[in-house]
Amino acid sequence: MKTPLSSIVYLFYFPPPETPRQCLVQDTSRTSSCDRLVKRDDMLSGVRLCVRSPWKAWSVRGMSWSPRQINRWPSDQLSDSPADSPRVLITGGLGQLGVGLAQMLRQQYGKENVILSDIRRPPNEVYNMGLHNVLDLALENCLRLFVPSTIGAFGPSSPRDPAPDLSIQRPRTIYGVSKVHAELMGEYLHHKYGLDFRCLRYPGVVSANTNPGGGTTDYAVQIFHDALSTGKHECYLRANTRLPMMHIPDCHRATVEFMQAPESRLSLRTYNIAAMSFTPEEVAEEIRKHLPNLRVTYNPDIIRQTIADSWPVRFDDSNARQDWGWKPAYGLSEMVTDMLAAIREKRENAGLTIS
Repeated sequence: MKTPLSSIVYLFYFPPPETPRQCLVQDTSRTSSCDRLVKRDDMLSGVRLCVRSPWKAWSVRGMSWSPRQINRWPSDQLSDSPADSPRVLITGGLGQLGVGLAQMLRQQYGKENVILSDIRRPPNEVYNMGLHNVLDLALENCLRLFVPSTIGAFGPSSPRDPAPDLSIQRPRTIYGVSKVHAELMGEYLHHKYGLDFRCLRYPGVVSANTNPGGGTTDYAVQIFHDALSTGKHECYLRANTRLPMMHIPDCHRATVEFMQAPESRLSLRTYNIAAMSFTPEEVAEEIRKHLPNLRVTYNPDIIRQTIADSWPVRFDDSNARQDWGWKPAYGLSEMVTDMLAAIREKRENAGLTIS
Protein backbone atom coordinates (compact mmCIF):
# COMPACT_ATOMS: atom_id res chain seq x y z
CA MET A 1 0.00 0.00 0.00
CA LYS A 2 1.41 3.40 -0.92
CA THR A 3 1.56 6.01 1.82
CA PRO A 4 0.04 9.34 0.75
CA LEU A 5 2.18 12.41 1.38
CA SER A 6 -0.23 14.20 3.68
CA SER A 7 0.98 16.82 6.11
CA ILE A 8 -0.89 15.54 9.12
CA VAL A 9 1.01 14.18 12.05
CA TYR A 10 -0.02 10.67 12.64
CA LEU A 11 1.44 7.45 13.89
CA PHE A 12 0.34 4.21 12.26
CA TYR A 13 1.25 0.87 13.84
CA PHE A 14 1.08 -2.17 11.58
CA PRO A 15 0.39 -5.35 13.57
CA PRO A 16 2.80 -8.27 13.15
CA PRO A 17 1.83 -11.31 11.03
CA GLU A 18 0.32 -13.56 13.65
CA THR A 19 -3.10 -14.39 15.10
CA PRO A 20 -5.56 -12.77 12.68
CA ARG A 21 -8.54 -11.03 14.26
CA GLN A 22 -11.56 -9.73 12.38
CA CYS A 23 -12.22 -6.00 12.34
CA LEU A 24 -15.55 -4.84 10.93
CA VAL A 25 -15.80 -1.67 8.87
CA GLN A 26 -19.25 -0.41 7.94
CA ASP A 27 -20.77 2.53 6.14
CA THR A 28 -24.13 3.24 4.55
CA SER A 29 -23.17 1.60 1.26
CA ARG A 30 -21.21 -1.48 2.22
CA THR A 31 -20.01 -3.83 4.91
CA SER A 32 -16.51 -5.21 4.60
CA SER A 33 -14.02 -6.87 6.88
CA CYS A 34 -10.28 -6.83 7.21
CA ASP A 35 -7.84 -8.98 9.13
CA ARG A 36 -6.48 -7.22 12.13
CA LEU A 37 -3.18 -8.91 12.88
CA VAL A 38 -2.00 -8.90 16.45
CA LYS A 39 0.67 -10.82 18.30
CA ARG A 40 0.20 -10.50 22.04
CA ASP A 41 -1.01 -7.52 24.00
CA ASP A 42 2.44 -7.01 25.47
CA MET A 43 4.11 -7.09 22.06
CA LEU A 44 4.37 -4.25 19.62
CA SER A 45 3.45 -3.81 16.06
CA GLY A 46 5.70 -2.14 13.58
CA VAL A 47 5.25 1.55 13.00
CA ARG A 48 4.71 4.22 10.48
CA LEU A 49 5.29 7.77 11.42
CA CYS A 50 4.24 11.06 9.79
CA VAL A 51 4.73 14.44 11.39
CA ARG A 52 2.70 17.63 11.22
CA SER A 53 -0.60 19.13 10.29
CA PRO A 54 -2.37 19.47 6.99
CA TRP A 55 -4.15 22.51 8.28
CA LYS A 56 -1.65 25.32 8.67
CA ALA A 57 -4.01 27.36 10.78
CA TRP A 58 -4.69 24.40 13.03
CA SER A 59 -1.03 23.72 13.81
CA VAL A 60 -1.58 19.96 13.96
CA ARG A 61 1.57 17.87 13.82
CA GLY A 62 1.87 14.18 12.99
CA MET A 63 3.93 11.13 12.50
CA SER A 64 4.03 8.02 10.28
CA TRP A 65 6.40 5.04 10.11
CA SER A 66 6.81 2.08 7.79
CA PRO A 67 5.63 -1.46 8.53
CA ARG A 68 8.33 -3.18 10.57
CA GLN A 69 9.19 -3.48 14.25
CA ILE A 70 9.87 -0.77 16.78
CA ASN A 71 12.70 -1.06 19.27
CA ARG A 72 10.84 -2.86 22.06
CA TRP A 73 10.55 -6.21 20.37
CA PRO A 74 12.29 -9.02 22.28
CA SER A 75 15.95 -9.32 21.31
CA ASP A 76 15.45 -12.74 19.76
CA GLN A 77 13.06 -11.19 17.22
CA LEU A 78 15.35 -8.36 16.17
CA SER A 79 17.94 -8.48 13.43
CA ASP A 80 21.12 -6.49 12.90
CA SER A 81 20.39 -6.35 9.20
CA PRO A 82 19.67 -2.84 7.86
CA ALA A 83 16.81 -4.36 5.89
CA ASP A 84 15.05 -5.17 9.18
CA SER A 85 15.23 -1.61 10.51
CA PRO A 86 12.07 0.50 10.25
CA ARG A 87 12.01 2.82 7.25
CA VAL A 88 10.56 6.11 8.41
CA LEU A 89 8.94 8.82 6.31
CA ILE A 90 8.15 12.04 8.18
CA THR A 91 5.92 14.40 6.22
CA GLY A 92 5.30 18.01 7.13
CA GLY A 93 8.30 17.50 9.37
CA LEU A 94 9.87 20.96 9.63
CA GLY A 95 7.87 21.96 12.69
CA GLN A 96 8.85 21.76 16.33
CA LEU A 97 8.18 18.05 16.80
CA GLY A 98 9.30 16.72 13.43
CA VAL A 99 12.91 17.93 13.38
CA GLY A 100 13.75 16.57 16.82
CA LEU A 101 11.88 13.36 16.14
CA ALA A 102 13.87 12.81 12.94
CA GLN A 103 17.13 13.33 14.83
CA MET A 104 16.10 10.80 17.46
CA LEU A 105 14.98 8.22 14.90
CA ARG A 106 18.13 8.63 12.77
CA GLN A 107 20.28 7.95 15.81
CA GLN A 108 18.27 4.81 16.47
CA TYR A 109 17.69 3.44 12.98
CA GLY A 110 20.28 5.16 10.79
CA LYS A 111 20.08 8.22 8.58
CA GLU A 112 19.39 6.17 5.47
CA ASN A 113 16.19 4.78 7.02
CA VAL A 114 14.60 8.11 7.99
CA ILE A 115 13.34 10.65 5.45
CA LEU A 116 12.35 14.12 6.68
CA SER A 117 10.10 16.01 4.27
CA ASP A 118 7.72 18.94 4.06
CA ILE A 119 5.78 20.85 1.42
CA ARG A 120 5.53 24.58 0.83
CA ARG A 121 1.77 24.85 0.57
CA PRO A 122 -0.63 21.93 0.96
CA PRO A 123 -3.59 21.84 -1.45
CA ASN A 124 -6.98 22.88 -0.09
CA GLU A 125 -8.22 19.31 0.15
CA VAL A 126 -5.36 18.50 2.53
CA TYR A 127 -6.39 21.35 4.80
CA ASN A 128 -10.04 20.33 4.76
CA MET A 129 -10.02 16.54 4.58
CA GLY A 130 -6.64 15.36 5.89
CA LEU A 131 -7.86 14.13 9.26
CA HIS A 132 -10.84 12.31 7.81
CA ASN A 133 -8.70 10.70 5.10
CA VAL A 134 -6.27 9.36 7.69
CA LEU A 135 -9.07 8.09 9.93
CA ASP A 136 -10.58 6.28 6.94
CA LEU A 137 -7.21 4.81 6.01
CA ALA A 138 -6.58 3.55 9.54
CA LEU A 139 -10.07 2.11 9.87
CA GLU A 140 -10.14 0.36 6.51
CA ASN A 141 -6.71 -1.20 7.09
CA CYS A 142 -7.14 -1.91 10.81
CA LEU A 143 -4.15 0.18 11.87
CA ARG A 144 -3.22 1.64 15.22
CA LEU A 145 -3.50 5.41 14.83
CA PHE A 146 -2.03 8.24 16.88
CA VAL A 147 -3.31 11.81 16.56
CA PRO A 148 -1.75 14.56 18.72
CA SER A 149 -3.79 17.03 20.71
CA THR A 150 -2.68 19.87 22.98
CA ILE A 151 -3.49 22.20 25.84
CA GLY A 152 -5.44 24.23 23.27
CA ALA A 153 -8.26 21.68 23.41
CA PHE A 154 -9.37 23.24 26.70
CA GLY A 155 -11.28 26.50 27.07
CA PRO A 156 -12.24 29.09 29.68
CA SER A 157 -15.03 26.93 31.12
CA SER A 158 -12.68 23.95 31.64
CA PRO A 159 -11.32 23.10 35.09
CA ARG A 160 -7.90 24.80 35.26
CA ASP A 161 -6.01 23.53 38.30
CA PRO A 162 -5.75 20.76 37.43
CA ALA A 163 -7.48 19.94 34.14
CA PRO A 164 -8.61 16.28 34.14
CA ASP A 165 -8.73 14.00 31.11
CA LEU A 166 -12.52 14.14 30.96
CA SER A 167 -14.08 17.56 31.40
CA ILE A 168 -15.85 20.42 29.64
CA GLN A 169 -13.55 21.70 26.89
CA ARG A 170 -15.23 24.39 24.74
CA PRO A 171 -12.09 26.05 23.30
CA ARG A 172 -12.39 29.51 21.73
CA THR A 173 -9.68 29.23 19.07
CA ILE A 174 -9.91 27.37 15.76
CA TYR A 175 -6.72 25.60 16.82
CA GLY A 176 -8.47 24.22 19.90
CA VAL A 177 -11.69 23.43 18.06
CA SER A 178 -9.74 21.34 15.53
CA LYS A 179 -8.10 19.41 18.36
CA VAL A 180 -11.41 18.59 20.03
CA HIS A 181 -12.80 17.55 16.64
CA ALA A 182 -9.90 15.14 16.11
CA GLU A 183 -10.24 13.69 19.62
CA LEU A 184 -13.97 13.08 19.26
CA MET A 185 -13.78 11.69 15.72
CA GLY A 186 -11.12 9.18 16.76
CA GLU A 187 -12.96 8.14 19.90
CA TYR A 188 -16.22 7.79 17.97
CA LEU A 189 -14.58 5.43 15.46
CA HIS A 190 -13.00 3.47 18.30
CA HIS A 191 -16.30 2.94 20.12
CA LYS A 192 -18.33 2.40 16.94
CA TYR A 193 -15.96 0.25 14.86
CA GLY A 194 -13.04 -0.75 17.10
CA LEU A 195 -10.39 1.56 15.63
CA ASP A 196 -7.27 1.49 17.82
CA PHE A 197 -7.17 5.28 18.11
CA ARG A 198 -4.79 6.95 20.55
CA CYS A 199 -4.31 10.61 21.39
CA LEU A 200 -2.17 12.64 23.79
CA ARG A 201 -2.80 16.19 24.91
CA TYR A 202 0.61 17.84 25.01
CA PRO A 203 1.26 20.85 27.23
CA GLY A 204 3.47 23.67 25.93
CA VAL A 205 6.51 22.03 24.33
CA VAL A 206 9.98 23.53 24.85
CA SER A 207 12.62 22.65 22.26
CA ALA A 208 15.98 23.95 21.07
CA ASN A 209 15.63 22.18 17.73
CA THR A 210 13.47 24.80 16.02
CA ASN A 211 13.05 28.54 16.36
CA PRO A 212 10.03 29.80 18.33
CA GLY A 213 7.05 30.69 16.18
CA GLY A 214 5.31 33.26 18.38
CA GLY A 215 2.67 30.95 19.84
CA THR A 216 1.23 31.46 23.30
CA THR A 217 3.74 29.16 25.02
CA ASP A 218 6.69 30.01 22.74
CA TYR A 219 7.99 32.67 25.14
CA ALA A 220 9.41 29.66 27.03
CA VAL A 221 11.65 28.96 24.02
CA GLN A 222 12.40 32.55 23.00
CA ILE A 223 13.68 33.46 26.46
CA PHE A 224 16.58 31.00 26.10
CA HIS A 225 17.62 32.43 22.73
CA ASP A 226 17.42 35.98 24.09
CA ALA A 227 19.30 35.08 27.27
CA LEU A 228 22.26 33.83 25.25
CA SER A 229 22.16 36.44 22.47
CA THR A 230 21.38 39.79 24.12
CA GLY A 231 20.81 39.03 27.80
CA LYS A 232 17.39 40.73 27.52
CA HIS A 233 13.91 39.32 26.98
CA GLU A 234 10.53 41.04 26.62
CA CYS A 235 7.77 38.60 27.55
CA TYR A 236 4.31 38.92 26.00
CA LEU A 237 2.62 37.23 28.98
CA ARG A 238 2.25 38.46 32.54
CA ALA A 239 5.02 37.40 34.91
CA ASN A 240 2.64 35.21 36.95
CA THR A 241 0.98 33.37 34.01
CA ARG A 242 1.29 29.70 34.92
CA LEU A 243 1.01 27.06 32.19
CA PRO A 244 1.88 23.35 31.94
CA MET A 245 5.06 22.68 29.94
CA MET A 246 7.18 19.77 28.74
CA HIS A 247 10.70 19.39 27.34
CA ILE A 248 10.79 17.94 23.83
CA PRO A 249 12.64 14.68 24.74
CA ASP A 250 9.83 13.81 27.14
CA CYS A 251 7.29 14.64 24.43
CA HIS A 252 8.91 12.22 21.97
CA ARG A 253 9.33 9.48 24.57
CA ALA A 254 5.76 9.78 25.83
CA THR A 255 4.45 9.36 22.30
CA VAL A 256 6.46 6.20 21.62
CA GLU A 257 5.72 4.65 25.03
CA PHE A 258 2.02 5.36 24.64
CA MET A 259 1.93 3.70 21.23
CA GLN A 260 3.80 0.70 22.63
CA ALA A 261 1.38 0.25 25.54
CA PRO A 262 -0.84 -2.86 25.31
CA GLU A 263 -4.38 -1.94 24.34
CA SER A 264 -5.71 -3.86 27.34
CA ARG A 265 -4.04 -1.36 29.70
CA LEU A 266 -5.74 1.71 28.28
CA SER A 267 -8.80 2.97 30.13
CA LEU A 268 -9.03 6.02 27.85
CA ARG A 269 -8.28 6.93 24.25
CA THR A 270 -7.19 10.51 24.93
CA TYR A 271 -4.81 11.24 27.80
CA ASN A 272 -3.26 14.34 29.32
CA ILE A 273 0.50 14.13 29.84
CA ALA A 274 2.37 16.50 32.13
CA ALA A 275 5.90 17.23 33.25
CA MET A 276 6.05 20.66 34.93
CA SER A 277 4.10 23.89 35.31
CA PHE A 278 5.80 27.27 35.59
CA THR A 279 5.42 31.01 35.08
CA PRO A 280 7.64 33.33 32.99
CA GLU A 281 9.03 34.70 36.24
CA GLU A 282 9.96 31.23 37.49
CA VAL A 283 11.74 30.16 34.31
CA ALA A 284 13.62 33.48 34.26
CA GLU A 285 14.80 32.91 37.83
CA GLU A 286 16.00 29.42 36.91
CA ILE A 287 17.91 30.79 33.92
CA ARG A 288 19.54 33.43 36.15
CA LYS A 289 21.18 30.59 38.11
CA HIS A 290 23.27 30.13 34.95
CA LEU A 291 23.16 33.68 33.52
CA PRO A 292 22.77 36.10 36.45
CA ASN A 293 22.61 39.22 34.25
CA LEU A 294 19.45 38.22 32.36
CA ARG A 295 16.93 41.10 32.31
CA VAL A 296 13.23 40.35 31.66
CA THR A 297 10.48 42.90 31.07
CA TYR A 298 6.79 42.17 30.69
CA ASN A 299 4.56 43.64 28.00
CA PRO A 300 1.45 41.42 27.81
CA ASP A 301 -0.07 40.93 24.38
CA ILE A 302 -3.85 40.98 24.82
CA ILE A 303 -4.55 38.17 22.34
CA ARG A 304 -1.98 35.70 23.65
CA GLN A 305 -2.65 36.64 27.27
CA THR A 306 -6.38 36.01 26.79
CA ILE A 307 -5.63 32.60 25.28
CA ALA A 308 -3.24 31.73 28.12
CA ASP A 309 -5.84 32.76 30.70
CA SER A 310 -8.32 30.33 29.15
CA TRP A 311 -5.95 27.36 29.35
CA PRO A 312 -5.25 25.04 32.29
CA VAL A 313 -2.71 25.97 34.93
CA ARG A 314 -1.80 22.30 35.39
CA PHE A 315 -2.64 18.98 33.73
CA ASP A 316 -3.88 16.01 35.73
CA ASP A 317 -2.05 13.10 34.06
CA SER A 318 -2.69 10.53 36.79
CA ASN A 319 -4.46 8.20 34.35
CA ALA A 320 -1.46 8.12 32.01
CA ARG A 321 0.84 7.38 34.94
CA GLN A 322 -1.41 4.63 36.26
CA ASP A 323 -2.45 3.00 32.97
CA TRP A 324 0.78 2.88 30.94
CA GLY A 325 3.46 4.07 33.34
CA TRP A 326 4.09 7.61 32.08
CA LYS A 327 6.76 9.48 34.05
CA PRO A 328 8.63 12.59 32.85
CA ALA A 329 12.42 12.77 33.01
CA TYR A 330 12.78 16.57 32.92
CA GLY A 331 11.73 19.07 35.56
CA LEU A 332 12.30 22.82 35.29
CA SER A 333 15.95 22.80 36.39
CA GLU A 334 16.90 19.90 34.11
CA MET A 335 15.12 21.49 31.16
CA VAL A 336 16.82 24.87 31.67
CA THR A 337 20.27 23.27 31.88
CA ASP A 338 19.66 21.25 28.72
CA MET A 339 18.15 24.14 26.74
CA LEU A 340 21.00 26.53 27.56
CA ALA A 341 23.62 23.94 26.64
CA ALA A 342 21.89 23.07 23.33
CA ILE A 343 21.36 26.69 22.24
CA ARG A 344 24.85 27.71 23.34
CA GLU A 345 26.31 24.93 21.20
CA LYS A 346 24.22 25.97 18.19
CA ARG A 347 25.35 29.58 18.50
CA GLU A 348 28.98 28.62 18.89
CA ASN A 349 28.81 26.34 15.85
CA ALA A 350 27.25 29.19 13.86
CA GLY A 351 29.95 31.63 14.98
CA LEU A 352 27.46 33.80 16.87
CA THR A 353 28.30 35.76 19.99
CA ILE A 354 27.07 34.67 23.40
CA SER A 355 25.94 37.20 25.97
